[in-house]
Amino acid sequence: MGSLRAHENAISKVAAVTVFFWIIKILTTAMGESVSDYLVFRFNPYLAVIGGFLVFVAALGLQLAVSHYHSSTYWLAVSMVAVFGTMAADVLHVEFKVPYLVSTALFAVALVIVFGAWYRSEGTLSIKEITTPRRERFYWAAVLATFAMGTAAGDLAAHTAGMGFLPAGILFAVLFALPLLARRFLGLEAVTAFWLSYIMTRPLGASFADWLGKSEHAGGRGFGDGPVAFVLAVLVVALVTYVSVTGRDSVQDFSRSSTVASTGGLLESSTPS
Repeated sequence: MGSLRAHENAISKVAAVTVFFWIIKILTTAMGESVSDYLVFRFNPYLAVIGGFLVFVAALGLQLAVSHYHSSTYWLAVSMVAVFGTMAADVLHVEFKVPYLVSTALFAVALVIVFGAWYRSEGTLSIKEITTPRRERFYWAAVLATFAMGTAAGDLAAHTAGMGFLPAGILFAVLFALPLLARRFLGLEAVTAFWLSYIMTRPLGASFADWLGKSEHAGGRGFGDGPVAFVLAVLVVALVTYVSVTGRDSVQDFSRSSTVASTGGLLESSTPS
């Protein structure tokens, strides 16, 4: 009983789900796509993937090592998951010729397995309750799976289905919004709504990043992966700095704010799990 109460009173090690959370999350997914493509096509792809993996491991190790939530540490880990998750999904297609439909299905199965193991072990998938090392490991395994699956799904829509980057981005924007709207107006369970929208942030951000960065011949605007990655990185750093200074992504600050009432329960953090 004492251990249960300790878990309930502990503060989650991940960001509170506010409007800022979703904005930064989508920006990091877009940045991860642009950074990954820039590194892989500009430099030796094998060295780029190895380097991405090493930085990803270091960033995630730092996040796991800290005892409390820190904005910069958390979002650094998310950003590196975005970069390496993109590389992992692309390697399957480019190097091993795995079709996007197959890789999307494989990563979806991996995500279901992670969610199943997490729920059987902890009895919840709520990110409000990432208060133990084991729960945090499950959380990051799920995050990595969502990034890999989202990358493959985005490429599946843009390339295999022939939609192009902008129409795919619009599609994923709609799919991102639907669970939140269902939560607001139809009473969809909060944790379910959160994860359904979370999964869509990856192909949503990546589609718009590709639309901005890729050449006009490829269906983009031709600004280049490097410049797009730089602008997105600046935006991410600026927003993370803002929420860090103001505490707008802190679970403790969020619990005292009026954000929950004003959003009508769209956010995963707004209701008990």
